[in-house]
Amino acid sequence: MKVLAEVRRGLRAGALRAALLLLPLCVCAAQEPDSNNEQRTTNNETASDQLSPAARRAYTELLKLRTGTAQALARTELRQQPGSPGALLVAEGAGFAELVISQDASRYQTIIDQQDAALAALDAQPRTALRDYVRGEIRLHQAVAQVMFGHELQGAWSLRQAYLQVQQNARRWPGYLPTVKTLGLCEFLIGSVPEGYRWFLNLLGLPGNTEAGLQHLRTAAQRPHDFQPEAQILVALIRQTYYGADEEAAALVARLSREQPDNLLFSYLGMSVQKKLHHADQALAYYRNQPTGPTYVPVAYLHHMAADLLLYQGQYTASERANQQFLSEYRGVHYRKDAWFKLYLAYWLSGDAAQAERSRQQISKGGDTTVEEDRYAQRFVDDRVPLSRPLTRARLQIDGGYYRPALATLDEFRATGATPLRDRLEEPYRRARAYHGLQRLDSARLYYGRCITASGTAPYYFAPQSALQLGYICQEAGQKAQAKAYFQQALSYGKHEYKTSTDAKAKVALASLK
Repeated sequence: MKVLAEVRRGLRAGALRAALLLLPLCVCAAQEPDSNNEQRTTNNETASDQLSPAARRAYTELLKLRTGTAQALARTELRQQPGSPGALLVAEGAGFAELVISQDASRYQTIIDQQDAALAALDAQPRTALRDYVRGEIRLHQAVAQVMFGHELQGAWSLRQAYLQVQQNARRWPGYLPTVKTLGLCEFLIGSVPEGYRWFLNLLGLPGNTEAGLQHLRTAAQRPHDFQPEAQILVALIRQTYYGADEEAAALVARLSREQPDNLLFSYLGMSVQKKLHHADQALAYYRNQPTGPTYVPVAYLHHMAADLLLYQGQYTASERANQQFLSEYRGVHYRKDAWFKLYLAYWLSGDAAQAERSRQQISKGGDTTVEEDRYAQRFVDDRVPLSRPLTRARLQIDGGYYRPALATLDEFRATGATPLRDRLEEPYRRARAYHGLQRLDSARLYYGRCITASGTAPYYFAPQSALQLGYICQEAGQKAQAKAYFQQALSYGKHEYKTSTDAKAKVALASLK
């Protein structure tokens, strides 16, 4: 079921990972209740269409990733009001959050059973907009869990059921903004699946539409309701990932973090957004200032992100410690190959050849290749092509936003007749990325073009990424015809390490040009 594998990759890929792994599992962003918002009704909602004050407090704890506290509050609410939709959503969401964050497969069946029990409890409740919304959310969570943990046929059916439920909710409760939010998320994510797999999703009755999805999300983000901040975050992250609206996402997450410094999810999002922006210093500041304590669910992936950021800065020993902590705490199979590859880089660049070789050998011994980073690490082992120190250091510096030092490092690279083709293609691509980061767009265009011309049909990501970036440059300059040609060119390349994410971004960009 290759299409479900693509959906699974999409659930794990790129900067949108923060939204997909964390936001849907705690489908809320409610603020602390006060005397005004407890009495609020909007869009002709009744009190039964909103979270109760107790459920809102539980949601606040869940959003902060204090899952134990959230579950305790939800259980208290359920004892007092059996079948409370908001409390059922918190109780289910807390377990789902822990499953998705820990990636602990031993907990999978327990969570699925809890979701089934929550759905059965909801079926016994009177129909309200909130009750139907919660049913749709839990079905969507179940689909995500099944696809993530490899139960792809079950996941496909659950995804179809969830989407049909959300569509039915939108018809039955028109204008109910929480449902508009979820409808928009489903439409956008399904619409961004590569064209080669559209037939399968159409067969399931899952017609995605990125533009319609984004518009629904914007509607839910612009008007007040219990879940408005979640919709705002989703819009910001989607626009950053697919439309280059970087500062918009950074500003929103910075504001949320200031308002709730004890919110671990917001620290995660701030770190992820700043890492995507190539602001290593700012991303590490979120990491170092994250709230800690026994009430928070452990998020091992934070240490893996920190290891990358420290590697960008050349702090090799600190990067090694962070990735070793990630590997010791993490229970999943994803990002393990990438962690061992980054350990290899840290040891190799610091001159410890023996530890570097031990790390290289570990890459093939465990983990999975669903995630693009893991596929890249495994390909490094399989291809047996030695890395260039200047190119590797320059790549890391560029990823951290250290563009001028990267250009100086690239000047150390000297191609000879024995230089592998991959290195000869990477050098102009890295120069283009550095110049692009410095907003020297004429130089960036020149080197992206050189990379594309020299690449031909070579099976590396440098040419398709160059075409994608040229498309963005032309789009920003208002050159729509040229942008369209470059985005189509990015889609035209065959298999390469980052084809899934590159194709998804190019597809969304093309849709935005219409």
